[in-house]
Amino acid sequence: MSDQSPPPGWTPRDPDTPEEPGQNGPTGRSGQEGKAGKTGRTPKARRPRTGWRRFVPGWRLVLGCLLLFALLLGGALVAGYLLVDIPPANSAAIAQSNVYLYSDGSQLARDGEVNRVNVPLSQIPRTVQEAVLAAEDRDFHSERAVDPKAMLRAAWNTLMGKGKQSGSTITQQYVKNYYLGQEQTVSRKVKEFFIAIKLGREESKNHILEGYLNTSYFGRNAYGIQAAAQAYYGKDVGKLTTAEGAYLATLLNSPSAFDVVAHPQSRARAVARWNYVLDGMVKKGWMSQAERAATRFPEPGKIRPAAGLSGQRGYLVEAVKDYILDHKILDDATLAEGGYRITTTIDKRRQNAFVDAVDEEMVSELEPGTRKADRLVRAGGASIDPATGKVVAMYGGIDYTKQYVNNATRHDYQVASTFKPFVFTSAVENGSRTRDGRRITPNTIYNGDNRRPVVGSSVPFAPENEGQLSYGDITVNTATDLSVNAVYAQMAVDVGTDKVKKTAISLGIPENTPNFVSGPAMALGTMQASVLDMTQAYATLADHGRYTPYTLVEKITKEGDTVKLPDRTPLQVVSREAADTTTSMLVSVVDNGTGTAALAAGHPAAGKTGTAEQDRAAWFAGYTPDLVTVVSMMGQDPDTGTLQPLYGALGENRIGGGGYPARIWAAYTKTALEASEPEDFDLELEPGAAQSPPPPPPADTPEQSPDDEQSPGPPTRPSRPTGGQNNGGQSQGGQNQGQSQGQNQGGQNNGGATTQGTDAGTSQGTDQGSTQGADQGTTQGADQGSAQGANAGADAGTTAGPQGLTQGGTTAGRRPLPEFVE
Repeated sequence: MSDQSPPPGWTPRDPDTPEEPGQNGPTGRSGQEGKAGKTGRTPKARRPRTGWRRFVPGWRLVLGCLLLFALLLGGALVAGYLLVDIPPANSAAIAQSNVYLYSDGSQLARDGEVNRVNVPLSQIPRTVQEAVLAAEDRDFHSERAVDPKAMLRAAWNTLMGKGKQSGSTITQQYVKNYYLGQEQTVSRKVKEFFIAIKLGREESKNHILEGYLNTSYFGRNAYGIQAAAQAYYGKDVGKLTTAEGAYLATLLNSPSAFDVVAHPQSRARAVARWNYVLDGMVKKGWMSQAERAATRFPEPGKIRPAAGLSGQRGYLVEAVKDYILDHKILDDATLAEGGYRITTTIDKRRQNAFVDAVDEEMVSELEPGTRKADRLVRAGGASIDPATGKVVAMYGGIDYTKQYVNNATRHDYQVASTFKPFVFTSAVENGSRTRDGRRITPNTIYNGDNRRPVVGSSVPFAPENEGQLSYGDITVNTATDLSVNAVYAQMAVDVGTDKVKKTAISLGIPENTPNFVSGPAMALGTMQASVLDMTQAYATLADHGRYTPYTLVEKITKEGDTVKLPDRTPLQVVSREAADTTTSMLVSVVDNGTGTAALAAGHPAAGKTGTAEQDRAAWFAGYTPDLVTVVSMMGQDPDTGTLQPLYGALGENRIGGGGYPARIWAAYTKTALEASEPEDFDLELEPGAAQSPPPPPPADTPEQSPDDEQSPGPPTRPSRPTGGQNNGGQSQGGQNQGQSQGQNQGGQNNGGATTQGTDAGTSQGTDQGSTQGADQGTTQGADQGSAQGANAGADAGTTAGPQGLTQGGTTAGRRPLPEFVE
């Protein structure tokens, strides 16, 4: 048995006494000293964690967690790969039709069946294949089936609600097109990931590319490259050129938006994408620089709409589709899968009334066989309920199967003087003043002379008035009645053109509208907004400055599930005083200005006329308190598609907004509101905006003779929110056109034009007034010459020959001849 006694020098320890730190160990020295004896140095004592360091995990814990996560992720990937099988083809291979309904639930239209013809890869030209790869996945032949980074980014953005995200490989896109669906969910992304990996291992690259080219959606209801070749170029895929193949590849990015025939406003973007595809082919060595330089954009052919979309149905369906795609409710491919029931906001009764109004007021008067200019005539219109923002009716053209471009949504015609109310609204909203410090109100005086240089503009500008007429000093209200360019160009500069643009955008004009450039010329309506855009902006004015985004869709369902629609919360974008004061002047335009034809609607109305440059379009934008409608007539060559003037159309020298467009507006509005009583506008005007009373008639005005000829004049206004107004022969004390004096009392001699008495004669206490002195204001040596009794029954129910108007002369607020008003 060994000796268990303690070594020499060991001090026995009391077992009931705890050991203290530093107590001698077996060597008779402290523990630290013992350790130091081994290493030759004294080790540092570990200091406990304090403060924020207590909450930071150590590196061992972090490393352990990373290893555990890697193990779990690896296990999940293995499990996913084993558990997820390649499914059969999805329902897109046998896609259903979408059903479009009127607001009352009755069927509006059903879109066409899927157009798909599969072809082997060997029949698709090599350059067309390479164009698609240059557009969608340039490293397809060398990369893996999936791109994990892009997948994680897309999944994260989907979770964060950022909408559709891309970055997938062609293999992933093929899996989505053929095996799964277009819904943007995390579960679908996960399935896509595993199926793509498995497919990439089991199938060749050529097999995947062939499947992708045969399942991709190209727009025009065409699935696959063969159907697309026929839809856009009327040829088989084997006959496609490199340029045509590059354009079809361009469509994969945004099939509807990049169709330059259906959406000419997107042409610049489509061509830019086409160039991107060709440049990619050059970078990959698939095309030489010389070939690239010689390649020209291949214009696609016309759209061949389905017979079931004839009449207005096709226009409405395409407008609803565009709304769904533009607002990212669904994407192209998802919507094309079909099976959706889409309830629109279109009111069937009002829609029919719009078509009838255009047919009766315009189409029935066309004689394209005998009048060449009548072949150029197009018409577009849109109608919105300002309280709800719902589009209740739309006129897109004569027939979708004959004129496939929707005239209500196109963006290639100037809006002309229908933009002027936005300038005045901005003036009131910003409290703007003239160059000499006067606040801008309807009664503010401006100089309305033709070619008057705009003061204060960095860009020299001296606008022509319609007919090159000069008006001298006139009020803003009169300048609005007569659509005087000189006044509004100066006003835009006084307000600030950037402020004017901001106001127009807030009212509802899209910021990306073509030719929407800040400058004095913008006041004349040089931008190219659509009819629907203008209806939206006028709806904001009608609703007292409250902007409610328009909608064409009431509800979308599929297999019992309801698709979420975008929020459309109304927003007060300009003050009520700014909107209402503008409305008060537009009421005057209808009562006494260029829009008197709108009185035939039988409801109090506000509106503005407009005639585009070279008379290529004529507009009337008008509204009652509860319905806003814009109508435009447009000139376009049916063969070449070029925009053309409307001179001579419908047998008239010129087409103005106060003519056919205003008459169409009145006929439609009368029927659309036939179930409601006329309602006056409830307006709150800016200080100083109230109309001053009209001046009394000259003392030497003779009494009307019972034998004087009565001019027919415009229809009378059914009711008025206020008493008489003072602007060129407006009614006073309830008499329509009574005591009409124009703006020029007494005789004047301006530019050789002598005016005696009053503008267009004086009428006292009678409806429409009487004509006095058929040759008042005879001009001698002037451009208009001497015309006696000409133009009886002219604007505002007053007649007096040419009334002393001369081109380039001074009229000081006098009403111009009808051919010189918009």
